[in-house]
Amino acid sequence: MRVVIKVGSSTLSYPTGRMNIRRVEALVRVLSDLKNAGHEIIFVSSGAIAMGVGKLGLSKRPEDIPGKQAAAAVGQCELMYTYDKLFSEYSHTVAQILLTAADIEDEKRHENFKNTVLRLLEIGAVPIVNENDTVATEEIVIGDNDTLAAVVAVSVKADLLILMSDIDGLYTADPRRDDRAEIIETVRELTPAVLELAGGSGTALGTGGMRTKLHAAQIATGAGVDMLIMNGSKPERLYDAVEGRSVGTRFIGRRENT
Repeated sequence: MRVVIKVGSSTLSYPTGRMNIRRVEALVRVLSDLKNAGHEIIFVSSGAIAMGVGKLGLSKRPEDIPGKQAAAAVGQCELMYTYDKLFSEYSHTVAQILLTAADIEDEKRHENFKNTVLRLLEIGAVPIVNENDTVATEEIVIGDNDTLAAVVAVSVKADLLILMSDIDGLYTADPRRDDRAEIIETVRELTPAVLELAGGSGTALGTGGMRTKLHAAQIATGAGVDMLIMNGSKPERLYDAVEGRSVGTRFIGRRENT
């Protein structure tokens, strides 16, 4: 099974911006175990800016573009150093791929990206993908690794896209404001009513929200890829997700009738 797993800043770090070491270690352990079981894992990791905020000891996330780029430049080193160290403990090799919108929009560059990822999977490496926030000002403003993960999943013809966040899934209402809100376990069609359930941005260290996740679902399911939104606080639940058990909200990809 080829799985693209995207993890957000809120999963990787504490509100202080410092890395949540216990959770990241648990996440890498589960991903390594899934790979040991024969699954192909592609990891889309947010967190460069958030990690940079913590590493530099800043009191808050920068609001200006140069500040965000500087934080990302520092934080990306921190992220990859940590991933390389942790995955190595389980005898897995990681590879860093930084993308901008041009790498996706240009047909030749997009093809090169796909070929690189597929070759990395072939030789047993774990591709770790992120936006190149140090140079791509447009991506920093959008801050949308959910969409990036969906594009990656479609590009490599993944079987499943998993978005790990600080929420359990898609609810009938905002669970932080309405205690009657119920989680929606399965979405078979992204109707206007479903899309209206999207809220605003997420946490202070992240920039995504349900709106970007539903946009990612449109991209993934439109290409026949199932997508799952799940809480990233318990990485071990990835086993349930990959094995098809009920966890979070699963969006069913549209398949052509055969």
